Amino acid sequence: MDSQHRPSPDSEEQTTSRKQKRGIGGIGWAVIGAVFFASLLAIGILPRLSQRSELQAAVKEASTLPTVNVITPRRANASTKLELTGSVVALNQTTIYARSTGYLRRWYADIGDRVRSGQLLAEIDSPDTDQQVLQAKAELVQAQANVSQTRANLAKGISDLKQAQANLLIARQSWERWQVLVKKGAVPQQDADTKYATYQANIANVEAAQNTINSDSANVKAAQANVYASQANFQRNTVLQSYNKVTAPFAGVITARNVNTGVLISAGSGNTNTSNTSLYTIAAYDNLNVNVSVPQSLSQSLQTGQTAQITVRELPQRVFTGKVVRTSNAIDPNTRTLLAQLEVHNSDATLRPGMYANVRFAINRNNPPFVLPDSALVVNAGGTQVATVTKDERVHYQKVAVGRDYGTEIEITSGLTGKESLIATPTVDDTEGLRVQRVAQTK
Repeated sequence: MDSQHRPSPDSEEQTTSRKQKRGIGGIGWAVIGAVFFASLLAIGILPRLSQRSELQAAVKEASTLPTVNVITPRRANASTKLELTGSVVALNQTTIYARSTGYLRRWYADIGDRVRSGQLLAEIDSPDTDQQVLQAKAELVQAQANVSQTRANLAKGISDLKQAQANLLIARQSWERWQVLVKKGAVPQQDADTKYATYQANIANVEAAQNTINSDSANVKAAQANVYASQANFQRNTVLQSYNKVTAPFAGVITARNVNTGVLISAGSGNTNTSNTSLYTIAAYDNLNVNVSVPQSLSQSLQTGQTAQITVRELPQRVFTGKVVRTSNAIDPNTRTLLAQLEVHNSDATLRPGMYANVRFAINRNNPPFVLPDSALVVNAGGTQVATVTKDERVHYQKVAVGRDYGTEIEITSGLTGKESLIATPTVDDTEGLRVQRVAQTK
């Protein structure tokens, strides 16, 4: 029994070999497992370490970049108020000169007087003009008498022509009868020749009478033309005589009186003669014009017929309404403005020519400009510019054109699209191409 259960020497060696093999296999698998887990760990940690290193480098770089506050341009309101300074001028204003030479007999209107159209302002004593009127009238009467005389001569010539024509007819008939009697031998040829001579003489008389009529007709036409000339001269001098009375050309207010009674007045204006001065200056107050210079950037928005509110500093409680009646349709190259004229009703004569006025327009713009804080603008040798931040975070200066200045803000009429990022307050350190970091963005 004991011999049966004791293992043989061969079986013990085999058992030891198997144990050794089993022990070596467990260690190998442990080593393989350790290497595997180490590989997995390396695969997961190394990229993170790399990313962490890059992030730390980026943070370090970012911490060294200059920071800037950026803004985006905004559109101005489509409807805007435009307030400009204008000058009040009279719709009708003129200086009155004399058309007749003489001495001022009397004046009837003084400065500040309101006068109506055609009202008598002054009278001039002009004896030379009066004499010229009398002479022209006498010449007209004489010319009319000449017409009557030439017409009488023409009538007499016509009568003589008719008489000559009647005598010619009798002479021809007598000559024809005497020719028949000569052929019959009833009268001698000499008597027939006498009748023929009488006939020829009457022909000459008719021709002479006709020539006289033609001459008298020409004389009548000449005399009539002389009458027309005399009438024109008389009318001219009569009109000049009427200029002895100086009247108002339109209703208005006398703003200047430059003459006194007895002063010598010379006809016409514009001479260097000191005596040839103006008599009056008159201005119409019922309707006034207000001249306004509109900036070029807003000139296209202003239309004829557009209304505006007009105020003057001396009348703070009054608001007048004006209407644009015309523009110059040209930009003044010196001021880059458009001259516009507004008509204002002034029936109570509250406004006076020469006043300064504030004119306020309500303008609707189809394409309103952008608006920026004035701190965002940079003015240097390159002109007016703004500092933009590009997509790669670099500074770039963009040239712009400015419009209206609101004090803290200013309009940009060209140079921007509205999508730019602008440095709110650029400094001299923000040079072209500088890499920067945005820290804030407001609208």
